[in-house]
Amino acid sequence: MTDATSRNRTGLINATVANSDAIDLGQLFSSLWKGKWLIALTTAIGIAAGVFTIANTDPTFQADALLQLEERTGSLALPSGLSDMLENDPRSVTEIEILRSRMVLGQAVADQNLDWRIEPRKVPIIGTLLSRYSLPFVEGLLPAQYIRPDEIITLEQLVVPPIWLNTEIEITILDAENFRLALPDGRSVSGHVGEQLTMEDVGFSITIGAVEAATGRVFAIQQLDDIRAVNSLRESLTVSERGRGSGILEVRLNDASRPQAARALNAIIQAYTRQNVSRSAAEAESSLVFIREQLPIAERALREAEAALNDFRQTQGTVDLSLETQTILEQITRIEGELASLQRNEDELRQRYNPAHPTYRALLDERTRLETRLAELRGQVGALPETQRQVLDLSRAVELAQRIYTELLTRSQEVEVLRASTIGNVRIIDNATSQPNAIAPRKAMILALSLMLGGMIGAGLVLLRNWLRKGIQDSSELEKLGLPVFATINYNKMADTGTRRQGKLPILAVEETADLTVEALRSLRTSLHFGMLDAKTPTLCITSAHPEAGKSFVALNLAVVSAQAGQRVCLVDADMRQGQLRRHFEMPRNQPGLAEVISGNVAIEDAMVRGAVDGLSFLPSGRYPPNPSELLMRAEFSRLVAWCAENFDLTIFDTPPALAVTDPVIVARNTGTTVFVARHDVTHLGEIEASIKTFSAANLNLSGAILNGFDPKKARGRYGYGYGYRYDYKTRKQ
Repeated sequence: MTDATSRNRTGLINATVANSDAIDLGQLFSSLWKGKWLIALTTAIGIAAGVFTIANTDPTFQADALLQLEERTGSLALPSGLSDMLENDPRSVTEIEILRSRMVLGQAVADQNLDWRIEPRKVPIIGTLLSRYSLPFVEGLLPAQYIRPDEIITLEQLVVPPIWLNTEIEITILDAENFRLALPDGRSVSGHVGEQLTMEDVGFSITIGAVEAATGRVFAIQQLDDIRAVNSLRESLTVSERGRGSGILEVRLNDASRPQAARALNAIIQAYTRQNVSRSAAEAESSLVFIREQLPIAERALREAEAALNDFRQTQGTVDLSLETQTILEQITRIEGELASLQRNEDELRQRYNPAHPTYRALLDERTRLETRLAELRGQVGALPETQRQVLDLSRAVELAQRIYTELLTRSQEVEVLRASTIGNVRIIDNATSQPNAIAPRKAMILALSLMLGGMIGAGLVLLRNWLRKGIQDSSELEKLGLPVFATINYNKMADTGTRRQGKLPILAVEETADLTVEALRSLRTSLHFGMLDAKTPTLCITSAHPEAGKSFVALNLAVVSAQAGQRVCLVDADMRQGQLRRHFEMPRNQPGLAEVISGNVAIEDAMVRGAVDGLSFLPSGRYPPNPSELLMRAEFSRLVAWCAENFDLTIFDTPPALAVTDPVIVARNTGTTVFVARHDVTHLGEIEASIKTFSAANLNLSGAILNGFDPKKARGRYGYGYGYRYDYKTRKQ
């Protein structure tokens, strides 16, 4: 039984937590929905900012090209047998770095004058927008110096002294054929379009090829130094390999001008291919020089080997080699020839690689293998007769020298052909071409981000506003301040009509007698009946801390439900500043009321009018006087309160907000009970505390409070009267 009880309690706790989470989520969506116009506004502002960003950003175009890295067919360093044993070296990374080097980019900068900069003067902040789109309504407002759409100048030649590098030179267009320069040294000179302007004293020269701009437009030109120009070009250049090990390089370049992007990229590619061809020719030339140095040495060694063999045969007579000895001789000769070739290759490799390079290590491994085999063959030679050994050694020397000399001749011819061909190992597959559409700004992405950020900022502002508001949430917070709560009145949209509605204002207790809010007002009537038993008079002052707390709504409908219960009730509009209760009774603005009664201009019986239900009398505020506080302090007001106490079972005074004026304190001093109205989720605790202090300073106490406008959807997971009323309502509907 104990376990079952424990499980039941656990289930209740879990259900409560889940319900709380659901209410919190509902409150979140409710808060966002109430702030939908703020969210819509920030979203619209975000979209507008995104559109402005797109329109106020210069487009960026991209040019692309494809290169193929081919294998080196005329290898100068290794024989074909050894090349087959080695794996191909990854060259893409090396070539990419060469393509991005200052050697290549600097040549492209020089070929296409990419170190020249021409910038038109633009309006601050919105200059790009105005330079891209024609806006007639701002044309007359812009100074003549600022650029308009489709206005450019063409620079054909520019030479500046070193001291003027990276320095702007201002050009002002005088007319279609003339311009004026403002030089960095403070001088101003004029020039003609299409003619070279030279200043030999400073080493400056410029030629403006064409002008397509109106008079007064201003442009700034400058020439960058080599480092800045190369770095700027490198930042806009991207190189990547298509597929791993494919040897296909994709080259891209971004630029604000579509034609300029293609021209600059083509210049880079041409500079890269030229250096590649030059590098191949240089390698061939280096190898050819080495071979030419070795040919005389090899020829002399061959002649000496042949002479030594002939001398030995003449001395010893004709000596023939046996078949076995001949075989050994051929093997030794072949291996020694390969070793000699490896030695030459090693000499060349030593100029390009260090001993730790894979190609170099493979060559050393091959040489070790050949030397081991050669040692074995020489051991076999040692077992031959003396004469045979000598003949074998001399014959071997001749064949080895002959092979070396022949190979050098062959290699010399190959390198001559390779040098003459001047063909590199890079092939251009696709020349540089600019894409027709700009790659930036990315309109769809910017608009999507603007939409999201605008909505998120709006939602954040709504939630921040709700968090900063910290309005009162339930009756327990009022009770902690020492105010007993007479009733909690549910929210009703009719209470918010106020002065926004034209004509007669409705009375909820008359039109919706079965509404939950009216039920709460009846509960308030009962609570006040017992709460006012010890009051000196059956008079009630109702006030609040701020406008729109619903005090007039509470006073009016409380008076109606009290009269419906058979009491004689008098409702007095004591707000002689902005009182609007008369509109619920279809009374004109100049209807005599409280102000005239206190002034002695109208008798109280004449100013009192019949209310909306039997037993209800109403005294409007009257014409708004210039001194309402002074009127309330007169003895006539005290006599009016006493008269109402004698003639009615309940008199309700609707007063202005306590933190705004002193009228509620004056009224409360003459009435038997004072009730404070706090609006759920609107009235701050600080405002309630300030109101309590205001009455305490006058030696008055608030008798209690009413929590008005309670919305269960905003209750932040708390349970209260709202839940009970919903339950009663559902029961009644059944």
